[in-house]
Amino acid sequence: MEKARIAIVILNWNGKRFLEQFLDGVKASCPPEAEVVVADNGSADGSVAYLKQQHPEVAVLEFRENLGFAGGYNAALDALDHEYCVLLNSDIEVEPHWIEPVIALMDTDEKIAACQPKILSWHDKARFEYAGAAGGYIDRFGYPFCRGRMLGNLEKDTGQYNDTREVFWATGACMFVRRIVFMELGGFDERFFAHMEEIDLCWRMHNRGYRVMVCPDAEVYHIGGGTLPKANPQKTFLNFRNSLWMLAKNLPAGKFYPTMIMRLILDEMAALRFLFVGQFRNCLAVGRAWWALMQKLREMRRESRALPVDLPRLIYKRSMVLGYYLKGRKSFPDLKW
Repeated sequence: MEKARIAIVILNWNGKRFLEQFLDGVKASCPPEAEVVVADNGSADGSVAYLKQQHPEVAVLEFRENLGFAGGYNAALDALDHEYCVLLNSDIEVEPHWIEPVIALMDTDEKIAACQPKILSWHDKARFEYAGAAGGYIDRFGYPFCRGRMLGNLEKDTGQYNDTREVFWATGACMFVRRIVFMELGGFDERFFAHMEEIDLCWRMHNRGYRVMVCPDAEVYHIGGGTLPKANPQKTFLNFRNSLWMLAKNLPAGKFYPTMIMRLILDEMAALRFLFVGQFRNCLAVGRAWWALMQKLREMRRESRALPVDLPRLIYKRSMVLGYYLKGRKSFPDLKW
């Protein structure tokens, strides 16, 4: 039997309910050149026993503790040797032939290091899902957005983003990566633990001359919030902290301090908004994120010394946040590039 060149890697942490719901569909959708691997992050809900009993043909990588999204996937891909790895959240429903179009696209160009399909909501399959939608971008201050998702505004999918194109980041919810490039770049930054690490990785890919794509010919359906609910203060902390760390690591010297001054103002506005709506712990989480930046700032700025002198061209050079709230630019075509 010919060795599989594609590994569908599902990172699991106490997600037995999602494995029961979606794993059969993932297995059924695999072409002959792909196999399913579950990397278990020290689950305590019987996930591993369930897999061994109900899905004995699925390879299981067992980690003794929760290594987080970053550490879990780094350990998993280090243990594999496939040409392509698909980093697939356990809370995703797939359809037949969601793999082949993406792999066919990546096969056309060795410089394509990562790619994602279209991400739609499992709860409303006519609408884009928050984590990725039709391809991700960031603005100059590090705030992420997507084609089909600007802040909390999720668009209906009417085919408006059905073009295959280069994007700034591909979602970690369903991220196809060329494994050799992933390993060359050191994988995800394990200091991040979870959230924003895929954007940091894609930024590093761009800095090395690689490309990141979205392939809307393939689509999947994501539940979202399967590990931490959207309003969870820890999730708020990780998103803000990791975004700040990403800027500290990847901004060229001449752009770092002007960018961070404006970012501080914007984050203060976000903290005040949390306070006004009664989310006191989320407000504190923003302050904790800045304190975490101060603790790591010198270390992370050292890592930026070999960077190109300018930002990657796919970073939006304006403020997406101010455009959204002050000018009503609530969809991707509204942006002034």
